[in-house]
Amino acid sequence: MRVLLVGAGGVGGAFAAIAARRDFFDTVVIADYSLASAERAAAVDERFTAARVDASSADSVAALCREHAVTHVMNAVDPRFVLPIFEGAYAAGADYLDMAMSLSRPHPDAPYEQTGVKLGDEQFAVAPQWEAAGRLALCGIGVEPGLSDVFARYAADHLFSEIDELGVRDGANLTVEGYDFAPSFSIWTTIEECLNPPVVWERDRGWFTTAPFSEPEMFDFPEGIGPVECVNVEHEEVLLMPRWVEAGRVTFKYGMGEEFIDVLETLHKLGLDSTDPVAVGGVEVSPRDVVAACLPNPAELGPRMRGKTCAGLWVTGRGKDGSPRSTYLFHVVDNEWSMAEYGHQCVVWQTAVNPVVALELLARGTWKGTGVLGPEAFDAVPFLDLLTEYGSPWGQRELDPAAG
Repeated sequence: MRVLLVGAGGVGGAFAAIAARRDFFDTVVIADYSLASAERAAAVDERFTAARVDASSADSVAALCREHAVTHVMNAVDPRFVLPIFEGAYAAGADYLDMAMSLSRPHPDAPYEQTGVKLGDEQFAVAPQWEAAGRLALCGIGVEPGLSDVFARYAADHLFSEIDELGVRDGANLTVEGYDFAPSFSIWTTIEECLNPPVVWERDRGWFTTAPFSEPEMFDFPEGIGPVECVNVEHEEVLLMPRWVEAGRVTFKYGMGEEFIDVLETLHKLGLDSTDPVAVGGVEVSPRDVVAACLPNPAELGPRMRGKTCAGLWVTGRGKDGSPRSTYLFHVVDNEWSMAEYGHQCVVWQTAVNPVVALELLARGTWKGTGVLGPEAFDAVPFLDLLTEYGSPWGQRELDPAAG
């Protein structure tokens, strides 16, 4: 296996640190628009090489694939670059993985009721071409989307006879010393997913949308994180899970906190969430890029961060014995552990570990397929076993079915 990793930021750097401990690949070419960033990430292992790439250009991605005889392209950059990287991998005859899918566009007339272009639509539209070519595009294999999608497959196969709801619930108790506001993940991506109309799926309605931050609920997260208010957010799991797992309803809710929501709403009111360039002193600049430039780099916050982050899936329905069941499948990472063990903060580490596990399963031949597929299309048990082998076990908590 010869991997091209596109993106040497926080997640890309964590990916390199995790992969350096494994032996399933021959080489990893770490490519970024900044060659210096790629070289820093590649320095951790002699099997890694650094290169410069323009992620906005399918031709640039394809040329780098051909130059290094790449077999698998791993996309670790903002989702605005999904399509050129996806198309570049296909053009070069390589398989493809990403952690976020092609961007959505709200419905022009009823954005908080009906879907427009959904997350991943542009990738699923060409699935027959990938299948005919015998190539695999494994989409949404970060932590969210990714691990919760694996949990959905596991719940359907091993825990439930009938699923009422697959509810992704993510939360954390992270603090960042010295900052009043410091997102632990890309603010560009955070703005995109939090201010877009959230999508919900129901068996009788299909996909539909609601207003941002709708349906607030308190969810009690494990391992000391505790209760966090969660709200509806647009996310790929809702677009992926119903394609492969039978359920009555699919939702994604994220524990954000009142202050975080207030900041995002203010950015929106001021137009600072826009990606359309505006003229500033004769220079064209995107307001969202300015916001990102003014905030600290999430990859560099690790030494100042304290606490844990949790990603998980709350499944309700009937167990294999036919009785009502409510189960939360989860994965918690402590920032103190990830910093001490890998030198990377917990949010980017938790995101990066899952595609490394998936690539190892593909290299072994344990996971195989063609077309545009989500993690739900594969057997969950080998993934969860290997994640535990990586030193980061998952957990399971039974909840009161009557309290759901």
